[in-house]
Parts: sequence; structure tokens; C-alpha cells
Amino acid sequence: MKPVEIYTSPMCGYCHAAKRLLTQKGVSFSEIDVWASPDRKPEMIQRAGGRRTVPQIFVGETHVGGCDELYELEQDGRLDPLLAVS
Repeated sequence: MKPVEIYTSPMCGYCHAAKRLLTQKGVSFSEIDVWASPDRKPEMIQRAGGRRTVPQIFVGETHVGGCDELYELEQDGRLDPLLAVS
């Protein structure tokens, strides 16, 4: 399985929903809390192509986007293939 990174903040409901989906699927992920570590936010913005909101989710080097995009991938059956190591 490819590494998954998710930029979050503690009061973000979308962050919790995204983490819940990943956890339900048995996907381990690294969480980067931009509220606790604000010095990581510029890194997130650069990696996410200018997006400033959380969550921002990465599977390997692929920028998935936010929670809505993650759920869309799951609904369309495209998340599992993205997670798989090729």
C-alpha cells in the first residue's frame, strides 16, 4: 500500500470524516496537524497546488484533494487501485 499523508486541523469535521473512511478501510496514514504545527502549512499549500483548506490528502505523490474527493474516489471504486502498490 502506498503511503498516505493527510494535512488536518483538530476542529475540522471534514478531516475527521476523511480519517474515518481511511481507518474503516484499514489504511494507515500520517497525519500532519497544521494547527499544532503551523510551520507545515506552507508546505501543504505548495504540495496542494495553492489549496489552503484542510484536509489535503496525498496517496504516495498523488494529490487526492480534500474529503469530498476522497469519498468520490471511494464511491467510484478508484480509491483501492490508487492505494495499491503498482
